[in-house]
Amino acid sequence: MNTNIKLGFLGAGNMGSAMMRGIAASALRKSGEISEIAAFDTDAAKLAALSDAGVIAAESSQSLADSADYLVLAVKPQVLGEVLDGISIRSEQVIISICAGISAEFIRSHTIADARVILVMPNTPLMLGMGATALAKCEGITDAEFQLAKEMFATCGIAEEIPENRMREVIAVNSSSPAFLYLFAKGFLEFAASVNMDEGAALRLFAQAMIGSAHMLTDSGKSVDELIRMVSSPGGTTLAGLDGLYEGRLTETVRDCCERCTNRAYELAGAKRG
Repeated sequence: MNTNIKLGFLGAGNMGSAMMRGIAASALRKSGEISEIAAFDTDAAKLAALSDAGVIAAESSQSLADSADYLVLAVKPQVLGEVLDGISIRSEQVIISICAGISAEFIRSHTIADARVILVMPNTPLMLGMGATALAKCEGITDAEFQLAKEMFATCGIAEEIPENRMREVIAVNSSSPAFLYLFAKGFLEFAASVNMDEGAALRLFAQAMIGSAHMLTDSGKSVDELIRMVSSPGGTTLAGLDGLYEGRLTETVRDCCERCTNRAYELAGAKRG
């Protein structure tokens, strides 16, 4: 087992901060496998807020890059190129990018040709320790290095490996999808309000229905279609409601939503979708 690994975060926004707190409280930190967590952000207040978790505030982006064994890129994709142009990295470092749509080639073009990169796509429930993170192992990364990256993100939820060439497509599935689910939930909550149902009770009931349904998807061993049929009694209320969703072409609308999301990921990266 590797020990005394120094972890650096370039950016201390909501996602990066949640990760740092999760890792700081994890067995990886307590065992000494990760000996130090440091961060740099142009907003000093964000760094100060992490001091209680033992996160060290770096003096500059370059000083952070100089000391980190694993450097996490946690800035907005639109400014990443400029940020990387302002620092130098070492070929032995592991670069972890959580920037949506950004490729390993993009990072190498702004750093060094043999930069060793792990691409990561987390989501905001990570802030509650219930994240769903997709990771891709790029050329030059060892199995041990990739396993450590997976373990870091698993401290804040679950972590799944996917192919490098699907890191933009997965955004719609796990990273942007919470917003899509919130919009779906909004329709149910607005209906509850329209019939004068208690707002808090409706929110708790619908949220628990989503949580329970998610567990049925992962734990019941049944397919999506089988689960739908389990709730749908002939001539009953569920089928009446489903008819409205089918007539509104819900699944086609969701597919279009995912396609738009994916296309935008390619646009942000300045890449052509194959």
